[in-house]
Amino acid sequence: MHVLPTGSALRARPGTDGVRRQVIQRAKGSAMTLRSSASRYARALFDVGRAEGLDLDRMGDELSGVAALVAGNEQLERVLGNPAIPASRKRGVVEGLLALSPVSPVVSRLLLLLADRDRLVLLPGLADAYRTRLLDFHNVVRAEITTAVPIPPDRVAALQGGLARLTGKEVQLGVTVDPSLVGGAVARIGSTVYDGSVTTQLEKLRQQLVLAEV
Repeated sequence: MHVLPTGSALRARPGTDGVRRQVIQRAKGSAMTLRSSASRYARALFDVGRAEGLDLDRMGDELSGVAALVAGNEQLERVLGNPAIPASRKRGVVEGLLALSPVSPVVSRLLLLLADRDRLVLLPGLADAYRTRLLDFHNVVRAEITTAVPIPPDRVAALQGGLARLTGKEVQLGVTVDPSLVGGAVARIGSTVYDGSVTTQLEKLRQQLVLAEV
């Protein structure tokens, strides 16, 4: 007599590729959740600062300074990001940091709140989200230009001016070099990418040729 398998046994078990995809999807979901949470804390800090007439730029510098301090100390980063370590101990560590490097009361309260809620893992994203909100408040946007070869300062200034006209905002421009682009440039403003690289144009041409052969 054959025993029929249960429903759970009949379900297809994911192969290696399926498991890998699940892990990647979960990691992406976790990263999105962290960014969303960091953005909410950043917005709350910014709103409190505006409502109380505080120095918003100073608050951003303090937040970025603490985030950089933690990121630059591997042991400290490991302790504050370890979910197995009690929140009370993490609060004590943060209190010690604040004693050595005092910050404004509102930033101090936020850092201690993150420690109490065991959410200090949000600190890097929170600092970045706050900086983005602050730049938007000042009508400034961050942009990145990637070119195949180094470009002279006057060309950088021209690109910066063009992006300023495109966005209607003052542009903080960062420039990097990537020889794999072959030629042209790629501009990234927030989540928008303007790709004028030779590599991309060649890839588009290749795809057109492939389609033409079908």
